[in-house]
Amino acid sequence: MMMRLGLAALLCVFSLARLSECAPPTCYSRSLGLSKEIMTLLDKIHNYHRTKACALVLPTIFLDVHNACVTTKLRDFLYVVLNHPDQYCRERPRMVLLKRKVQNLHTIITRICYRDLVFFTDDCEAIDTGHSRPYYAEDRLQLLQEDER
Repeated sequence: MMMRLGLAALLCVFSLARLSECAPPTCYSRSLGLSKEIMTLLDKIHNYHRTKACALVLPTIFLDVHNACVTTKLRDFLYVVLNHPDQYCRERPRMVLLKRKVQNLHTIITRICYRDLVFFTDDCEAIDTGHSRPYYAEDRLQLLQEDER
């Protein structure tokens, strides 16, 4: 009997220790995680035989929550998803999930976490192509300009 109580107490302590490691998601962590989920889902939509044709209408997007252009690009992307020309595509479960995730991310970035996120760049082309230009700090840029002279 004492052995069972000791085992139950030990199990309880370990479960509480595990729960204490869990922290509520911050705006940054939630938006970062959701953007990764969207990119994974987009990859599945582009490669799955039932949604491959639906993906042809979708614009190319490479989500980066550190890019200030992400809000406008998400808004434009959401418009295309919501107004997909094919009714069949609008009803596909993965497309519905994509719509919901993009709406959530847009809401998190523009409303819930407004001013909490820090944007390091405003390279709109990087969201379209996936290739970002190098970011030069002000002092580095000054050195580059001096080297050109």
